[in-house]
Amino acid sequence: MKKILLLVTLFSTLLNYSQTNSDTCAEADADTPITGPGLYTVDAINGSEMPPEFCVGNGNNVTAGEWYRYIPSEDTYMTVTTELSQNSGGDTRVHIYSGNCGALVCEGGDDDSGDIGNGYLSIASLDVVGGQTYYIVFDDKWNANGFDFEIYEGDPPPGPDPAPVTFTTSNISVTGSSRAVVDMNGDYLDDIVSITATNVNIHLQNGSGGFTETNITTSNADFTPGWSLAAGDYNADGFTDLLYGSGSGVTFMRSNGDFTFTEFSGTEYVFSQRSNFVDINNDGHLDAFVCHDVDPNVYYINDGNGNLNYYQTTGSDAPYNLGDYNSGGNYGSIWIDYDNDRDLDMFIAKCGGEEARRTNQMHTNNGKYETDNTIISYTENAAEIGLADPMQTWSSAWGDFDNDGDMDVFVGASSGSHKLMRNNNGVFENVTASSGVNTLTATGIENATYDFDNDGNLDIASNGNILFGSGDMTFTVYTNQLSNGSFGDLDNDGFIDAFNGSTFYRNEGNDNNWIKITTVGTDSNINGIGARVEVHTASGVRIRDVRSGEGFRFMSSLNTHVGLGTEDTIDNIIVYWPSGIIDNIQNPPINEGVVIIEGESLSVEDYEVSDLVIYPNPAKEVINLESQVSVTGRIATVFDINGKRVLNVKLETNSLNVSTLNSGFYVLRIENEGRVVTRKFIKE
Repeated sequence: MKKILLLVTLFSTLLNYSQTNSDTCAEADADTPITGPGLYTVDAINGSEMPPEFCVGNGNNVTAGEWYRYIPSEDTYMTVTTELSQNSGGDTRVHIYSGNCGALVCEGGDDDSGDIGNGYLSIASLDVVGGQTYYIVFDDKWNANGFDFEIYEGDPPPGPDPAPVTFTTSNISVTGSSRAVVDMNGDYLDDIVSITATNVNIHLQNGSGGFTETNITTSNADFTPGWSLAAGDYNADGFTDLLYGSGSGVTFMRSNGDFTFTEFSGTEYVFSQRSNFVDINNDGHLDAFVCHDVDPNVYYINDGNGNLNYYQTTGSDAPYNLGDYNSGGNYGSIWIDYDNDRDLDMFIAKCGGEEARRTNQMHTNNGKYETDNTIISYTENAAEIGLADPMQTWSSAWGDFDNDGDMDVFVGASSGSHKLMRNNNGVFENVTASSGVNTLTATGIENATYDFDNDGNLDIASNGNILFGSGDMTFTVYTNQLSNGSFGDLDNDGFIDAFNGSTFYRNEGNDNNWIKITTVGTDSNINGIGARVEVHTASGVRIRDVRSGEGFRFMSSLNTHVGLGTEDTIDNIIVYWPSGIIDNIQNPPINEGVVIIEGESLSVEDYEVSDLVIYPNPAKEVINLESQVSVTGRIATVFDINGKRVLNVKLETNSLNVSTLNSGFYVLRIENEGRVVTRKFIKE
């Protein structure tokens, strides 16, 4: 198995072979081939033959190419690079093919992996076979002027081998092309779902192993999930519903609870990209959000009776601004609590067009609620927190990669270079250079986060490759581990598997321990989507957010998986529900699935601030909080007399502004690490 590792400077004699710039593949065939390492000069990119297909990126604005034939003398690891000091400030793109003129096969390529100058130079590496013909082609997408390139030969530096876990493949025949791995029948086991316009094909996981296939005929869906598929129980009947995101509109397939579905399609034009089920207004009912490629984003608010009402961000009646750029560019939405204030925020990975259109966005939840429990507003603040990057990306992977209790992010490049951003109290720092993620030069559209080897450190799945995490913001890259697809535990052994096409990638696992958690909401949405789950052990805390829709296209498990490494006990699990309820489960079992129902456990008192005094009471605008221990940094939540959350903020001082509340009786809860104190007060 080939591993991509850091490119090092190899000491070699720079040989100048006789091949010159060739304008076509046929001219390259007629010229003397390159047979070893050397330095070469591209006079200009003005050849009449463009690449037949583009190994990286697309053919927009490409009008010419320059061709070189390369025949290595022996099996070796070859690198072609324009990352040279004399090219500083340049912008190149290279494609590498095998085969014959007229029947070429992409083997590799690169656009922007370089660091010199503006970072737009190219570095492409691959294993090559001695005596086999390869074609190195530069196109003029970014630059038609001359530059130098160099070929290195030699094995890459040694790295760890084998990978921490291995995947074995088997075939499961499915009907349809759009995929999900999610529980469809309420037994908390992940099933395989595949969609056509008139059929939902489900392979139900058997608790004893294997699958039972069932085909559900549906109406001819107005829109099929050609761009994305999301799943969640939006009518709260205990059975999973589906969202189909197409290039023309959105269809909802609502489960009737008897393995039939009822179709609901909007009439609105929506060029769907990533879609999610999420409780946008935090009223306990699942809503739906859909990124729009060519217009402002759209969402569907649940009226509480299972009816989804359409809004577009720029509409006069739209309650929230969730991405209003006029020409869209919205690709990969994901809902996470990045600032640890116990409510959901949304990051959008953006792509295409002018810089403003492709600049990533963070829509931060302000955490304030009106008396009918609707969120007042979101604020787009990516620039303020360091995430407003105009890179080309279709999706991002969010997780606590350094196990310090907050969500970091891997922003996956669809072209160019990936980025790893560390969360420092809600502000993000670029740690790519020291992380090892830049050794992954392959780009694409799918990125997601799981602990594949259950060592307690989150890993990243990026376009079939896995970056295995060390728990300190560093990663080791293993390429070609599995396919893009959906993730979940498909054999109930506690290790994350994958499925795509008709291939089941079974994670063979290891001796590490684990726990699998299913969240069942009561006051919150029934799936617990948006809940923060914390698993506390002697070695620290592992955090996860329950979410529907990550990566770009596929739908993955709604169960929460946490690897424990060699830990053989769990102190407690804390679940922070969207409703504001906190469950604290003491000493749960390991190496099995645990179902946590909202509100089933007793609260744990925070004895540090048991002396808390609040005044004035009754209060008009501000409540002061007095304790021997500062409450700054703790979460203050206010509930009305019906138990609904009406205010939620992270305290910056020892006071709380309650001026937005209506007159009446309330309960104030101060929470820290799952421990709480409560006080009653009256708002005048």
